[in-house]
Amino acid sequence: MAFLGVIRRWALREHRSIREIAKRTGLSRNTIRKYLRSGVTEPKFRIPERASKLDKFAAQLAGWLKSEAVKSGKERRTVKQLYADLVLLGYDGSYGRVAAFARAWKTSRQREQQMAGRGIFVPLVFAPGEAFQFDWSEDWAILGGERTKLQVAHFKLAHSRAFIVRAYLLQTHEMLFDAHEHGFRVLGGVPRRGIYDNMKTAVDKVLRGKAREVNSRFTAMTNHYVFEAEFCNPASGWEKGQVEKNVQDGRHRLWQPMPVFEDLAALNAWLEERCIALWSQIPHGSLPGTIADVWAQEKSALMKVERPFDGFVEHGKRVSPTCLIHFDRNRYSVPASFANRPVSVRVYPGRIVVVAEGQFLCEHKRIIERSHNLPPRTVYDWRHYLAVLQRKPGALRNGAPFTELPDAFRQLQQHLLKRPGGDREMVDILALVLQHDEQAVLCAVEMALAAGVPTKTHVLNLLHRLTDAKASQVPEVEPPQGLTLNAEPKADVGRYDELRDASQTRRVQHAS
Repeated sequence: MAFLGVIRRWALREHRSIREIAKRTGLSRNTIRKYLRSGVTEPKFRIPERASKLDKFAAQLAGWLKSEAVKSGKERRTVKQLYADLVLLGYDGSYGRVAAFARAWKTSRQREQQMAGRGIFVPLVFAPGEAFQFDWSEDWAILGGERTKLQVAHFKLAHSRAFIVRAYLLQTHEMLFDAHEHGFRVLGGVPRRGIYDNMKTAVDKVLRGKAREVNSRFTAMTNHYVFEAEFCNPASGWEKGQVEKNVQDGRHRLWQPMPVFEDLAALNAWLEERCIALWSQIPHGSLPGTIADVWAQEKSALMKVERPFDGFVEHGKRVSPTCLIHFDRNRYSVPASFANRPVSVRVYPGRIVVVAEGQFLCEHKRIIERSHNLPPRTVYDWRHYLAVLQRKPGALRNGAPFTELPDAFRQLQQHLLKRPGGDREMVDILALVLQHDEQAVLCAVEMALAAGVPTKTHVLNLLHRLTDAKASQVPEVEPPQGLTLNAEPKADVGRYDELRDASQTRRVQHAS
């Protein structure tokens, strides 16, 4: 460019001849004449078309790029993987040439499909307390020494951009309800709108336009928290771009390096503390101050939560003859009085509650196994089988539910089963927990074992002593108003002395 400027200055300002300029520069007169006639002030280098090692593979690579473009991001092969596949077909060129071809193909495809305009958006502004955005993501953590795949719920207020992240093992209705409960608790209230994608736990069917068939339990949750659910158009993640960005930012803020915790509860406690700490470190961007500063102002615009939503999913089950119900490949025990009868199972994220005929029956800790290669598990509660055990005491020896008895009961059982009738005595002692506090019964059994008298009679005697000692003192009874004395008697020992003196002076007969 500097050399071209010298030629133009000599010719146009100093009016030198082309012959003289050619003599000074060493260029041909035709070359100088070409530059002056064209009026070019910024020459560009044209890349000559040369043969490439990729030419005979170009059609194959273009077909691969076209087929990969319609796949989801998780299933799509990267350019490095495509390069490795080309090498297997005989391509001996460089990776950079393949990457340049892929970039050029994507640019031309966007131009053909007129997709360049899809990258242009309108900035959105939300009023305080107006909306929140919700989304799911998949991440990994080491829980209990095992690498575990997690379903992570992301909550973000649209105005203050305060966010909360909570991890689960599954992405089901009860997990969704639990995520809302903790999200509203940490964020300090409920906005007027919630923005979601068309997740299956909320939308049963996508209709035309913005119309949706919303799940009945999800609708019950929105009615409880009093907010309006709004769903994005299909494949339009930019409509909730704030929480989508939160998913990307969370990769290096929370999940890199991979967190290591003993269990899921410890991980969620750390995630909550970490998110709240990040509010004070991240600037808001659009408003002055940090996210924590703007959230403190928005909190007053949120509706307070009076009580959490009872976010269970109910299933109808029939209890088996062995007093078990089946759920999610596992089995849970139910009181024997409801064997062979229908019950309702209310599923929560961490527990299972069994109800029937309007009454609570039992509760178990929920077991979630991600691997289907593991065998199903059975959760027993030996108390549920006491009614059957009273009719069949022989089942105590090999009954599966009674392998989990407390240590004191197992030691007493070993003593009682050594003599005739020990089964019946042990059953009678176990049945005491139906009428007395279980800890009191255990204490009585431990005292009998310590005294070296492991018998039913001695255990009953000790239990009665414990329960009688715990009896509260009888409160003083206030006498009715009609029985209150006008002149209450006063204690006077002098009257006794007067009676003694009178009896000695004269013989007086007193009523005995």
